[in-house]
Amino acid sequence: MSDHESDEDSWDSNEEDFESDGGFADYYRGDYDEEGRASQFNNNDDPEYFAYECLTVANVEKIFNESIETVRSSLGLSHARAKQLLHSNKWNIADILGARSGRVGTVPSPTPTSSSSSSSLDSKSCQVCASDLPASQFTALKGCGHSFCGECWGFHCETQIKTGVSTTLSCMQTGCHNLVDEDLVLAHVTNPVVRERYIHLSFIDYVRCHPNLRFCPGPNCDIVVKAEDSVAKEVICISCKSKFCFKCANSYHAPTDCETIRRWLTKCADDSETANYISAHTKDCPKCNICIEKNGGCNHMQCFNCKHDFCWMCLGNWRTHGSEYYECSRYKENPNIVNESVHAQAREALKKYLHYFERWENHSRSLKLEAVTLEKIKNRITEKVMGGSGTWIDWQYLFDAARLLARCRYTLQYTYPYAYYMETCPRKQLFEYQQAQLEAEIENLSWKIEHAETTDRGDLENQMDIAEKRRTSLLRDFLLK
Repeated sequence: MSDHESDEDSWDSNEEDFESDGGFADYYRGDYDEEGRASQFNNNDDPEYFAYECLTVANVEKIFNESIETVRSSLGLSHARAKQLLHSNKWNIADILGARSGRVGTVPSPTPTSSSSSSSLDSKSCQVCASDLPASQFTALKGCGHSFCGECWGFHCETQIKTGVSTTLSCMQTGCHNLVDEDLVLAHVTNPVVRERYIHLSFIDYVRCHPNLRFCPGPNCDIVVKAEDSVAKEVICISCKSKFCFKCANSYHAPTDCETIRRWLTKCADDSETANYISAHTKDCPKCNICIEKNGGCNHMQCFNCKHDFCWMCLGNWRTHGSEYYECSRYKENPNIVNESVHAQAREALKKYLHYFERWENHSRSLKLEAVTLEKIKNRITEKVMGGSGTWIDWQYLFDAARLLARCRYTLQYTYPYAYYMETCPRKQLFEYQQAQLEAEIENLSWKIEHAETTDRGDLENQMDIAEKRRTSLLRDFLLK
């Protein structure tokens, strides 16, 4: 794990829940273009389209140095002071240069390094080690003028760096919060390992505070992603293929926004014990009551005993389910709940949460089961190809269908936190209607893929087109810009 990843604020307690793609990651992500983006979805008509670049450390350092040189030459500062100023202003050159002309705030004037008024032969007493040393062995911090001996500066800097401090390393004087600039640190830190650590930690801080840069959260990946705007859109790393949200650097979660998904995952972690009973993989057939285990991603179930077709989620008759799907996916609010007792309101709140959590978990589980289905399809296709029944190209449409199914179901899974926190209003009714339409088409697609050997290719490709249109339509209407 890279240092920047280990230092990042993370949702470690929710990692397993949030990283729900599991084994289907490769076929969910599809094909990649040269920038590491999924090429089949890479166009301006796609509501998820997002222009970005995947950069190496050297590329990012070049960007930093260009910004530093602009500020340095414009304001007549040292390289280290210009870097410190950019960092404190989140690398906004326009604000810094505007401040100089009085348009935006004020820019602290560079304070020259304080030097002792006495000659280098005179001695001074260091306030830290209480040693009397020649004045030439003292260094004063720019900005505050507090002066200490070089050995104490070195020990102070090394101690702070070893604990993970870099750009926030401050003066030794009690109560002084002036920051120590890079020149002073590197002048007094002689240990090459500590120097390298300081430079590395500083680079991480510079990237984190830059509004247009994000570290790839992939393990041991040093790629930095650059985009014009910090928005909650999908990024796919060109190096490790990790997929994440550019704004929060966690797993992609459209159409739910970053703060809402954070609240949802926190709630799921807090209420995990309460929801344990719904994590079972078995239900009874609503017609013959025989116990049935769900071993595929599709929610269209057929009892192996009585052949009854029903919905795994609501146990309704699948034959009439198409017209009732909206009722299956939406939660029916109790309009009189505000007049009920506190205990009744608490039970209603739990009932509402479980409704959405069960569907969230079900789609997460379905994604993993469909990854298993894909492996079965691969094995069957291998047998067919080896037996002379077509080529891999002839059967490619099945893999395209599986990738699209995973993409649609992934989006559908993240519609449930969105709906859970959405206030009841006409817009929510529209959202739930589109959510139900998408869910219905996904289940049809899943059924056709699971029965691929008897499914007509044209029928399957038509279903793929319908499902993707439902998905993009929902995102176009509800994905935050």
